[in-house]
Amino acid sequence: MTWLSYIPNAITIARILAMIPLVWFMLEEQYEYALYVAIAAGFSDMLDGFLAKTFGWEGWLGGILDPLADKFMMLCCFLVFAVQNIIPNWLLIVILARDIVIITGTTYYHFVIDKMEKAQPSLLSKLNTALQILFIVILLAHYSIYQFSPILLEILTYLVTFLTVSSGFHYVYLYFSHKKDFLANNTDKNKST
Repeated sequence: MTWLSYIPNAITIARILAMIPLVWFMLEEQYEYALYVAIAAGFSDMLDGFLAKTFGWEGWLGGILDPLADKFMMLCCFLVFAVQNIIPNWLLIVILARDIVIITGTTYYHFVIDKMEKAQPSLLSKLNTALQILFIVILLAHYSIYQFSPILLEILTYLVTFLTVSSGFHYVYLYFSHKKDFLANNTDKNKST
């Protein structure tokens, strides 16, 4: 493994550090600059993923850091938006509750039931993440360079809520499904020995 294989992780770490100016610009209501930082973070996310997959530089650390960087950015943005009354507080609570349920369930499953080699986000979760990022970018643009229709913003608020809740319930369903399969397989193995 060469030093070049660390480039995707370095880009991801830079993306995490970029949250400092992003949050600062948002708190200062400099939304145009915050928008530029968010767009740069989005491009860096695509770049590190492209490099890791193209050159086989995917690793355990990158598998942890990359989704963490995305989640950190979204939570920071939604928290600031909620503090500034740009989004309703209940939306922030829904987003936080989903993440807490998923993290708690995954941790419990990994350490108590069966070790997970690599967390694989579901398609619904990927759609949820994409919509949340799009919503953040649209809100930053709305308060800086282009006024979107209030109806569009309201529709996006409810779409984000719907997908957040749906993907949360989907993970709970997957958790119980995997747990049931794991227990059934272990029971069958114990009977055959």
